[in-house]
Amino acid sequence: MNFTRIRSAAMAALLTATSQTACAQQADFDEVGRQMAIMLQNSHFARLPFNDLSKRFLDDFIRDLDAGKVYFIQEDIDRFNRLYAKDLSAMLLQENSMGAAIDIYSTFKKRVEARVGEARRLLVSNEFDFTKGESLERSRKDAKWPKDEAEAMVLWGQQIKEALLSEMLRRDMIADIAKKQGKENPLKNDKEPKEKIALRYERFLHSVVVDVDDEDVAAMFLSAVSRAFDPHTDYMSTREMDRFRDGMKNELVGIGALLQGEEDGATKIMGIVVGGPADKHGVLKLNDRVVAVDPDADGPREMVDIMFMKIDKVVDLIRGEQGTPVRMKAEPAGGAPGETELITITRDKVALKDEQASAEIIEMKTIDGEGKRIGIITLPSFYADFEEGKTRCSVDVERLLERLKEEGIDGLMLDLRNNGGGALEEVRRMTGFFTRRGPVVQVKNTFGEIQVKESDRQEPIYDGPMIVLTDKSSASASEILAGALQDNNRAVIVGESSTFGKGTVQQPMDIGRMLPFFKARNKAGTLKVTIQKFYRPSGSSTQKMGVVPDIVLPSLTDALEMGEAFLDHPLEYDMIRKAPDFAPLKKEQLFVPRLKELSTGRVSVSKDFGYVIEDVTKTKARIRDNKVSLNLDERKKELDQIERQSRQRNEERKARFTAVEKEDKASLAFSKLTLDDVEKGGDLRPFDPSKENDEYMLRAKDETAELDDTPNWPSGLDLHKREGVQILGDLVEITRNARMAGLLDR
Repeated sequence: MNFTRIRSAAMAALLTATSQTACAQQADFDEVGRQMAIMLQNSHFARLPFNDLSKRFLDDFIRDLDAGKVYFIQEDIDRFNRLYAKDLSAMLLQENSMGAAIDIYSTFKKRVEARVGEARRLLVSNEFDFTKGESLERSRKDAKWPKDEAEAMVLWGQQIKEALLSEMLRRDMIADIAKKQGKENPLKNDKEPKEKIALRYERFLHSVVVDVDDEDVAAMFLSAVSRAFDPHTDYMSTREMDRFRDGMKNELVGIGALLQGEEDGATKIMGIVVGGPADKHGVLKLNDRVVAVDPDADGPREMVDIMFMKIDKVVDLIRGEQGTPVRMKAEPAGGAPGETELITITRDKVALKDEQASAEIIEMKTIDGEGKRIGIITLPSFYADFEEGKTRCSVDVERLLERLKEEGIDGLMLDLRNNGGGALEEVRRMTGFFTRRGPVVQVKNTFGEIQVKESDRQEPIYDGPMIVLTDKSSASASEILAGALQDNNRAVIVGESSTFGKGTVQQPMDIGRMLPFFKARNKAGTLKVTIQKFYRPSGSSTQKMGVVPDIVLPSLTDALEMGEAFLDHPLEYDMIRKAPDFAPLKKEQLFVPRLKELSTGRVSVSKDFGYVIEDVTKTKARIRDNKVSLNLDERKKELDQIERQSRQRNEERKARFTAVEKEDKASLAFSKLTLDDVEKGGDLRPFDPSKENDEYMLRAKDETAELDDTPNWPSGLDLHKREGVQILGDLVEITRNARMAGLLDR
């Protein structure tokens, strides 16, 4: 008998059983914290001295919990500093940091319970005096902590007073607008202001006390620790990582419903995905209110009361494995008070088509008959399915671009506004659609080693006139693409004063795999750690600086602290050498000075850009003042001024927009192109953008929002998009003339 083989088999069985047991148990977050600390020291780009970061870990965790400095008091902060300010780094490495995290969070919870209790008392028994000359700081970022509970409660009373005053003024304004428009007040059956504010704080209390378990506290603390290294290094719980993956592949498994938390605790159905499980089932309706969820219908788990539950927790209950049932207790919209029904829906894959790349063509007609066909590709994110590879934004954009070429476009606009980035490989591949083979981005690791990533096409798919539209929310991969095209003098960048300024690369690392073999790994989470910085082909970083457009358009964001430079602990801007073989096209062939001259002429006489500049000035002044009045008459006066200005603008715009819309109908023709259209291979779909509805989502009617009589942008072209189209039209025309004159060599 082979005793060695028997012993090996027994050991293998024991190890398998032990491993399965470890996986079934939840990981010890003290161990997770230690392993994450080691990973941060070994992997983070900046190689920060870990032992010197204790105070930063503590300060960031406290700020995450209480950014407004209204819950903790100075006594709490002093105690936390005394116990943890010097020792959190060591506590993480010694596997005893969760005690500190729980202590701090327990104190926070106690303070929240006291504040909400005071809110209840004030809202029930107190008659608020809105005639005093009191004011409150809009932002308490730089304020001192309340010295004791008595001072904290005085501040808290002012917070309650401001919330109540704002709600009262909101109701009066909506009632007044409805009356002027001859409409029924949509808030006539709404709860009284005091009751509504009380419910708002009850929801917050529930989110702090009931909805938070040890995993949540650990996730908040470990996230604060990781983000102390830079804004984009982060700890992600298992739940958060699952949501991240769903977002990256533009697909999820659920019922296909858009949820919104109501102040009275229920969860309202605000949207239903067309063709999704809920839509096909047909019983769940818009405005239905879900009050309980059974995650597996007739399975072992029971119905869970979701009143006042955080929306992300409700979403986690409703999502699950494909083909499994979920049961909801819902109050039907328009049903009798207290009426409920049980609705069981089988989960299935839901494609988030409104987050996919899409395209359109605007045909600009001219009197001489030589029009321009402007192609526009809108890319919401650089999405990709990392697991199966079935979904890739570069493949989607390639299909749309090929079709636009077939349609004979004269110019192309790539709209990257609100695109926060995504997969680096997708942007590398996509840049090659517009440039000859060459460097796209340079990546430097912590050892100073530089790798140049090139596009993989010898020749571009499209080499005609092109602009890229950006804003302050265009980040990461968007900045790589915009920066590469700008450096190569391939496209004119148009947009807000700069892009976001995120010039770093993160890599997700499964912490569970790093834990000792016999330790439990379940729900250990993921460390998304900054491992590299990226640089443009020219050698310039986008870090903190972003990509500055060739043509800058006025925007309200000019008044706001928005971008990487305003986040906590950003890495610094720097430069490296130019990429080898970097050979940009001639910049003169973009005609930027002439385009800027023409655009500046339009912007300078534009009433709408004038309104933007006026609003920027007022917003900057309001931020500097940093005060909100608690006096009813003063607030009414402020709101009356705002409402009067809004009314005057709307009246002016209605007449002007009507004229612009009429001109557009004579000079512009719009066609839509989705990925489904490309798949079917049919003709372009002409459409009226001013009447376009969301074809992928059924949305609940918002009667309050419908009182807003601000006219829609003519032909669905917002201010920056319209100016972008005009700039591209200029570029097409100037390029044509230059080509005819033999001034272009490409």
